[in-house]
Amino acid sequence: MPESTDAPLRIAMVSHYLPSGSKIGVGYQAHALANALSDRGHHVTVFSDCAPVVHARYDHRLVEISGPLRTFRFATRLRHIDFSGFDVIHAHGDDYWLWRRRAPVHVRTMHGSCFEEARHIPGAKEKARMALLGVTEVLASTVADRTVLVSPDTRRWMPWVREVVPNGVDTQRFRPQSAPKSDHPTILFVGTWHNRKRGAELARIFSQQVLPAVPEAELLMVSQDYPADLPAGVRALGRLTDEELAREYASAWVFCLPSDYEGFGIPYAEAMASGTPVVATPNIGARYVLRDGTAGGVLTELDGLGTALVKVLTDVAYRNALRDNAIVRSAAFSLDRVIDQYETIYRDSTSE
Repeated sequence: MPESTDAPLRIAMVSHYLPSGSKIGVGYQAHALANALSDRGHHVTVFSDCAPVVHARYDHRLVEISGPLRTFRFATRLRHIDFSGFDVIHAHGDDYWLWRRRAPVHVRTMHGSCFEEARHIPGAKEKARMALLGVTEVLASTVADRTVLVSPDTRRWMPWVREVVPNGVDTQRFRPQSAPKSDHPTILFVGTWHNRKRGAELARIFSQQVLPAVPEAELLMVSQDYPADLPAGVRALGRLTDEELAREYASAWVFCLPSDYEGFGIPYAEAMASGTPVVATPNIGARYVLRDGTAGGVLTELDGLGTALVKVLTDVAYRNALRDNAIVRSAAFSLDRVIDQYETIYRDSTSE
């Protein structure tokens, strides 16, 4: 990555989640941003409840929390941290108690909306927790100097926030050259078997609709909560390294994540950067990343998923056209471009 031509900034990155302790996408994005900013010469310290990430290129400060309501208690602990030595606080959550100015610039990234997630998550207790977190997001948007959304449809819940900076993908790692395409039709899924990612629904649709039409097809699932008795043609890959995941993205014929809610959906962008078309359900993130189904993939409701997957697997010209469009669209989500946008926000804010 190119180095910044301006003086390095001292950046406090706040994220309850990191890849060392959580599979939640926010943590992976905070980690990627912190590494990329460090590579550009900035001095980045990540404040997190998760342990340090192996080979991270930024500093780490553990904000250790135990017991229930961890995210709320993490936010309370942040109030007692001295951020005065930093030029920028960049929070990915839990900064709603930082009312008085702690650093010259305070940026908050909204990785979706907990209000929206509350509409989809099962269970009254979880819905209430998400709704409460949604209130804290509204508070945080008034605390920060600059608030950005990762996809424009999140503005439904925060109409006063106008700025959009998408999540970033390392296009040096996720690229078509990472691996040749599989010698048989393959569908890749990255997510959980249960809840909103709907891995179980995809496996059912694959077994009932896709496999009879494409008998040589295989569904590969990067998931950790899958059952012991998987349907025929379905293979679980478990948890992969970044390099292994990049190879699976590049070798798959199509990527499918039929989630009922994504604030952005980093796997969609990773697949597209890898030269793999996407089939998704029309959640907020998928609509944005795939530009309403006109760039690099297909959007369909769950009852049309099987038909869409069969068409992509069996129509070579159609699949190649989607692939080419996916690669072009993925340039909008390159990590370099996203870091450029954040550097502009940091520096514009310090000069105001």
